[in-house]
Amino acid sequence: MEFVRSETRGPVAWLTIDRPKKLNALSVEVMRELTDALDAAERDDAVKVVVLAGGERAFSVGYDIAQEVEMGVSTAEQWHAGLANNIGLTMKVWSLNKPVIGAISGWCLAGGCELAMACDLLVATEDAQFGEPEIRFGSGPVTLLMPFLLGQKATNELLYTGDVVDAARALELGIINRVVAPEELETTVDQLAAKIALTPLSILRYTKRAITRAYEAMGLRDAVEANHDIAAVLNSADTPERAEFTELVATKGLRAALAWRDERYAPVD
Repeated sequence: MEFVRSETRGPVAWLTIDRPKKLNALSVEVMRELTDALDAAERDDAVKVVVLAGGERAFSVGYDIAQEVEMGVSTAEQWHAGLANNIGLTMKVWSLNKPVIGAISGWCLAGGCELAMACDLLVATEDAQFGEPEIRFGSGPVTLLMPFLLGQKATNELLYTGDVVDAARALELGIINRVVAPEELETTVDQLAAKIALTPLSILRYTKRAITRAYEAMGLRDAVEANHDIAAVLNSADTPERAEFTELVATKGLRAALAWRDERYAPVD
């Protein structure tokens, strides 16, 4: 694989997104490789726990916006088809029949944040940053897990403002389980995974099934499917801000587009 490294440590499979030059942006190719790696870990009965990790600078900054612009995705129908792949990956993590621990450093944004939230447990470094800043250029959450994991008020604030929160605030909100120093992340996750792996695999599978079904009985999967339809329309909405952002990505690159987005919010941040 080109963008995903897979390593087995006893009963634990470490899957690491490895696209550092793009801050682990989730391109079509990255998502395909990660899906294949998750499938392999799920099939392997010697694996009891899966760890999903990124790099030091970023777990993932979300879906590859430049690739979306290059592909010319614009209509609601095109967005609906494309978003199906994004949602499919996140929900694969959510429903994997083994516990998944996310090991988070640096940026964890947009679709990357959603992918992380689909993990069963999250351990983050002190410099980790979480949020859905795509709101600020006219996009929105793809896999709507946040209302079920954070509650209404915190979700409203993050999804109306596009604010990014640090690890300490993420811990308060319940996005993550633990905050550790960067040099302690791998050891902490290894120890947590080893403790979980002492439980028989069949018990882990049934326990995870019970937990995910409890959330789905509250409507989580229905909400995700409903948001799929809404997100397709939202992303195809004709707004001046989205048009300007897309034009900048196409003509001057993603860095210039993000700088324009951040400049708009600078007076109120």
